[in-house]
Amino acid sequence: MNQISPLAYVHPEAKLGDNNIIGPFCFIDRNTVMGDNNVLQNSVTINYGMRMGSNNEIMPGASLSTKPQDLKFQGEDTTCQIGDNNSIRENVTISRGTASKGVTIIGSNNLLMENMHIGHDCVIGNSCIIGNSTKLAGEVIVDDKAIISATVLAHQFCRVGGYVMIQGGCGFSQDIPPYIIAGKHPIKFAGLNLVGLRRRGFSNELINHIHEAYRLLYSKGLIAEGLEEIKKNLQITPEIQYIIDFVSSSKRGIIH
Repeated sequence: MNQISPLAYVHPEAKLGDNNIIGPFCFIDRNTVMGDNNVLQNSVTINYGMRMGSNNEIMPGASLSTKPQDLKFQGEDTTCQIGDNNSIRENVTISRGTASKGVTIIGSNNLLMENMHIGHDCVIGNSCIIGNSTKLAGEVIVDDKAIISATVLAHQFCRVGGYVMIQGGCGFSQDIPPYIIAGKHPIKFAGLNLVGLRRRGFSNELINHIHEAYRLLYSKGLIAEGLEEIKKNLQITPEIQYIIDFVSSSKRGIIH
């Protein structure tokens, strides 16, 4: 049985699972679907188009599946999909999709900290941490297990690789490849995310292998030549193939 505060509003067409807690002054719009065991603290807004999984905790002031901040948006029927076991902190805003992709996607087991924003048509993976007041513009992609610190500004269409750590206060308009630390002003490659990789169980041998891949990637000055050096000189493990695929498919170029 759901526990819904008498001071909350739930649209009659909203579809709620079981054992959800809906606090006072929450608003749940029509065309919304929610799984089981979600906790909405007070003053949470669930807008049109939300598709939420189970076991999420949403803190006060969050507004999810908001109308996209895109002048091209013409009211098309789009959604925002959120997985399971996410912690979404105070005043987080997440826009739903536009005609471009039709959906904004947030995976599972993420921590989205206070006052951060995820723009329309973004795709956030699983087990990511995104810090206070960080802003992701439209159609940004963040791969699994990335950590983005506080007050980071991400340009639209950028991609963030998995297992990265991005220093607080940075802004970037190019892609950030996996396994690295990105920081300074302007933002630069600042080595491997050694602490993060070890915490995730990467062996020293594998870390050294990844380190050599980046040494080769940046050694030639031209990224295309660096990729060829990797292919010629290194064993292509899944981690190295991820780097190759990420860099090869980058449309905005990668940071140096």
